[in-house]
Amino acid sequence: MKSVSFLFGVCLLTSSVQLGAEDLNSAAIDEVQTLAPLIDEMSISLWDYSEIALRETQSAAFLSAKLEAEGFTLERGVAGMPTAFVATWGSGHPVIGVLAEFDALPGIGNEAVPERKPRADGVTGGQGCGHNLFGAASIGGAMAIKRMMEKHQIAGTVKLFGTPAEETLIGKVFMARDGVFDGLDAVLDWHPGLETKVSNDAGRAMNSFQVEFFGQAAHGAADPWNGRSALDAVELMNYGVNLMREHVKPTTRIHYVIPSGGDAPNIVPEYAKVWYYVRDINREEVQKYYGRILKIAEGAALGTETTHKVTLITGVHEYLPNRPIQETFQKNLEAIGPVDYVAADQEFAKALQRFLKVEEKGYDSTIHPLKEGLEEPEGGSTDVAEVSYLAPTAGFSVTTAAAGIPWHSWATTACHGTQASRKGAILAAKVIAATGIDLLTNKDLLKQAMDSFKEATKDSPYQPPIPDDLKPPLPSGQ
Repeated sequence: MKSVSFLFGVCLLTSSVQLGAEDLNSAAIDEVQTLAPLIDEMSISLWDYSEIALRETQSAAFLSAKLEAEGFTLERGVAGMPTAFVATWGSGHPVIGVLAEFDALPGIGNEAVPERKPRADGVTGGQGCGHNLFGAASIGGAMAIKRMMEKHQIAGTVKLFGTPAEETLIGKVFMARDGVFDGLDAVLDWHPGLETKVSNDAGRAMNSFQVEFFGQAAHGAADPWNGRSALDAVELMNYGVNLMREHVKPTTRIHYVIPSGGDAPNIVPEYAKVWYYVRDINREEVQKYYGRILKIAEGAALGTETTHKVTLITGVHEYLPNRPIQETFQKNLEAIGPVDYVAADQEFAKALQRFLKVEEKGYDSTIHPLKEGLEEPEGGSTDVAEVSYLAPTAGFSVTTAAAGIPWHSWATTACHGTQASRKGAILAAKVIAATGIDLLTNKDLLKQAMDSFKEATKDSPYQPPIPDDLKPPLPSGQ
């Protein structure tokens, strides 16, 4: 007579293979549909909160509670950030990671209407990048994967990573450096967008840093000769960097703001600060231009007889897309089909486009093909890049905003508060769930993804772009 444990093992194996790969995939998509009301609720709540980077207290607590209620084990406050968390279900390998973002952008809050109309509740942050949808769909997808694993005895682990402060490229950088993403077999990512397509460019590596100048205050009219202007130093530095633009490669991007430039015109500013991003197609180029800019800052301090201090805030690599996972995303996007935007959805989009005086195309519902080879970088950077150096990682976008409107704006905030955008989140959750099940049940796919990852990284150990002793730039009081 066979042992009870042996019979139980056969039962598990039989149950897990009762459904073929295609049926499991379809069942995962159906599972998301049952979660649609919850995804909708999470999308709306995150849009209502619209908390900016590292201040996502309500958002993180709300999402963590939903995951805990579903049966996930929660680890909160990871990597020194109170709003970062990891939710885990299952045990052993494969370990599938799902990334979730939820921070908003400052100053672009808007009602969910097709015109410029600040929110009546006074919230000034806005979901101009759609992270309310991002967080909700990713959690819905991870829950669907968990339910499928539970129902069909699929071995492995699913981990949902609550990653704060993507807009300032903080969250995943510090989590990656501190080992939070270690031990993953594959990572799934998505992002709201103007098109539905698999992400297929490497983006740009980036350094974010600030330079503070310290001078001597004096009366701007009575004795300016006794003053040494920190603002002059900022302006001299910026002038030097702007002259440098003629002598950088076309792939380079340099931009800055002046968060502090003095208090009153009749006081020579004794303190001023400038905040810079420098980007390029890889870390080597970024570091080269970063070094040149630091020399310009030093020269500006010498020229104005001030002192200065440089603080690196964060940095990221360029992204390493994983072709086998990309192709699986594409397969699932095409199998599920595009978002069904009804007439009312399209009228909202066209009204917004009219207001902005751009072509009235409505929402782009096309599923765009995955091109051979990597495409040219579109300009931005992402902290997802750090995860892509630690495990096979790929992403995709789903249309959630009207075609041709400016991203990171009040207009995209308005779109991301509508039912139409939440349809995009449901599609994203379905693609995440279906792809997660593909990776959990298809050993060949998982091996192909890992082989591609090893080839891209050349099996080299991960080198964080920030030093070991750098702390997350938490708001005061945290």
